[in-house]
Amino acid sequence: SEYYYTASHECFELNGNLATVSITPYAVDQLGEITFVQLPEVGRELSKGESFGEIESVKTVSELYAPLTGKVVEVNTELDAQPEKDNEAPQAQGWMLKLEVSAPDEVSQCMDAAGYQAYLDGLA
Repeated sequence: SEYYYTASHECFELNGNLATVSITPYAVDQLGEITFVQLPEVGRELSKGESFGEIESVKTVSELYAPLTGKVVEVNTELDAQPEKDNEAPQAQGWMLKLEVSAPDEVSQCMDAAGYQAYLDGLA
């Protein structure tokens, strides 16, 4: 399956109009050991680029940003008790929320895997 990426290191997998949002392995690497994840309420409407929560690690606290506009239809409640799932497998087990996408044209503003890798190479 194909992931799309943002410059703020969120990523999502799209299945119809449902985006499963997580952070990238690069973000996990930069954060270090994740100790807490704050996620939004189900039903919340998010705009692309809007902060939807925070992720804390032993090093820092970072904002989480919505990669697309839409409505939160599910959150990964397992992260409340086991935030380390983001360290182990951020995209598989550590997904954060599922977003019902209301502006599918925004997907074209996100990077594909090759574009994101080129972006990371530029950060080095």
